[in-house]
Amino acid sequence: MTAAAAATPSVRHERAGAEPVGFGDLVAARVAARTSQLVLGLDPDPARLWPRAIELTDKRMDASTSRAERAARAIAIHCGLAIEAAGEQCVAVKLQVACFERLGSPGWGALGEVAARAREAGLLVIADAKRGDIDVSAAAYAQAFFGETATEYGPVPGLGADAMTLNPLLGLDSLRPFVDAARERGGGVFVLVRTSNPGARDLQELPLRRGGTISEALATMVHQLGADGVGEAGLSDVGAVVGATAPQHLQTLRELMPGAVFLLPGVGAQGGRIEDLGAAFAPGPAGGLIAASRAVVQAHERSGGDPGAAAAREAARLRELAWRLAA
Repeated sequence: MTAAAAATPSVRHERAGAEPVGFGDLVAARVAARTSQLVLGLDPDPARLWPRAIELTDKRMDASTSRAERAARAIAIHCGLAIEAAGEQCVAVKLQVACFERLGSPGWGALGEVAARAREAGLLVIADAKRGDIDVSAAAYAQAFFGETATEYGPVPGLGADAMTLNPLLGLDSLRPFVDAARERGGGVFVLVRTSNPGARDLQELPLRRGGTISEALATMVHQLGADGVGEAGLSDVGAVVGATAPQHLQTLRELMPGAVFLLPGVGAQGGRIEDLGAAFAPGPAGGLIAASRAVVQAHERSGGDPGAAAAREAARLRELAWRLAA
């Protein structure tokens, strides 16, 4: 890990002379300021990077650099170029943590660098990590992504994410340490409720004996967990991941989670359409954040031309579509 990445500070969002701003209010303010609900998804494939990223990496690395270090440097540059091209159209980035972790410690260093680059561009940082574990482990994960870890040698800062995604399979007690750590710093969480993958129906749509489905039970849990974190804008710091690929569930889930910010993945490559997501915006323009990854970063593969220019055009198109829908 580079020194810069290791020194990444934990993020606190505060009003002057006041307590930290709640995540729901932070999202509402950023969405209004940027007139955008678009989230730039970054899930870099080291074998499928923009040519410019490879060119810059080869110029900066020498023969002694390990493959992992070279690949990590390339994905950090690739993501930086994507942020430079499309970031002004977005309100946040969603960093697919697995795509960085697979490169070992150099990959985690690259994750920290990309998060810092996104913050410099005025973007919220969402760590798409899908963590979930018993309370002790959950607290450790929360330190890694939100806070800092006390050691015999002094505190070690974590990633400093504004929000992260959580897997609720282990139940309510596995989520509370994340919520507490996020809330202390004005951050938030997004709990998996109805995901965008085809296999979501295998479990999430199963009916329960007491009525409703597993997905709807998760939605009720999200609403309860976030009740104490609702801000002035009416939005909670406990949000939900709701796939754009199954819009038929949006209305019911919105009724069950009236104050949750929906993180809506699946637009573009997975087949989701922005035009079908209107129910997500019932609380207002900040009620939904639309995540677009391959649709933006790989736009040049469909349209041709310079990758950065193609990404900027597609991000602008998606942003305009979403803003018209939520207005």
